[in-house]
Amino acid sequence: MNHDHGYKLLFSHAEMVADLLRGFVKEGWVNELDFSTLEKINGSYISDDLRERQDDIIWRLRRKQGKQDEWLYVYLLLEFQSTVDWFMAVRIMTYIGLLYQDLIRSESIKTGEQLPPVLPMVLYNGDHRWQAPVNMGELILPAPGGLDRYRPQLNYLLLDEGRYHEHELVALRNLTAALFRLENSRTPEDVQQVLQALITWLHTPEQDSLRRAFTVWLKRVFLPGRMPKTSFDEIHDLQEVYSMLSERVKDWTKDWKQQGIEEGKQIGIQEGKRIGIQEGKQIGIREGRQEGRQEGRQEGRLEGRLEGEVEFFLRLLERKFGPADEITQTRIKSTDSQTLLRWGERILVAQTIEEVFEE
Repeated sequence: MNHDHGYKLLFSHAEMVADLLRGFVKEGWVNELDFSTLEKINGSYISDDLRERQDDIIWRLRRKQGKQDEWLYVYLLLEFQSTVDWFMAVRIMTYIGLLYQDLIRSESIKTGEQLPPVLPMVLYNGDHRWQAPVNMGELILPAPGGLDRYRPQLNYLLLDEGRYHEHELVALRNLTAALFRLENSRTPEDVQQVLQALITWLHTPEQDSLRRAFTVWLKRVFLPGRMPKTSFDEIHDLQEVYSMLSERVKDWTKDWKQQGIEEGKQIGIQEGKRIGIQEGKQIGIREGRQEGRQEGRQEGRLEGRLEGEVEFFLRLLERKFGPADEITQTRIKSTDSQTLLRWGERILVAQTIEEVFEE
């Protein structure tokens, strides 16, 4: 089970979605939501080119407008991501378009009616902080003149789990905050603290399904990532996870430290390679420049000496036979030092200019 599927299992529960909105969407309209109306929507859409989107998790719930007894649907599109996608805004815009197409085709929205608002959310748990634009307009070059008003401006809400500090999350009695704390945990003791809270919160029979979902995520996604050599097949409940941690805390701490060392080594190797490549490039540039200067000086000296020899030969030739024609001058200037030396010796005994250049 990969990370996305584990999150999909957890956020298939209304309590997780409700806590996600209550704890992490810091906007006033959240207070107007009726969480008792949360309803999961089928998240499989087929676009015109027949490519399917089956991993979306989409919910809807009612929002009361002012004092009037009117309700609007709010669709929540959750996109789980573990690596930075520079063009995420394009993907989100496409998914929302598919959602609206589905509503129109199913006649959930009739002609003349307005489409419901959508809150697109990206949950990100990667090691590096999210740097991609969260607004579609930031990905598009500014257009000249009035054309700029046609640039799409769709936004998505980014929740970068690594940006939250423990003191922020621990203050929330919140299931989604507990999930983020587990993701950010560094020691078995950190996991135990979160597990104790989850065991306390998820104790009623109505919460059995969500309790099992957390257990499945822990044994199939979270724990194997921390201790890949350990089997967790015998774990079937959060209490069993907590008990195992208590019994093997020393061994687990050792494993986690070793994993940290290995991860550190890998990071160090990659960083070393990167630095080595950069230093190698700089050394290569310096050495290349130095070698180029030396070769340039050598070639310059040789060329200068040859030019002097040509000039001297032309003056000797002119003194004995008069000015050389253009063809003869070109021939002399294109020859080498040894040939010039041989021709110079012939000037002393030659009766005609042709005898100087005889082969």
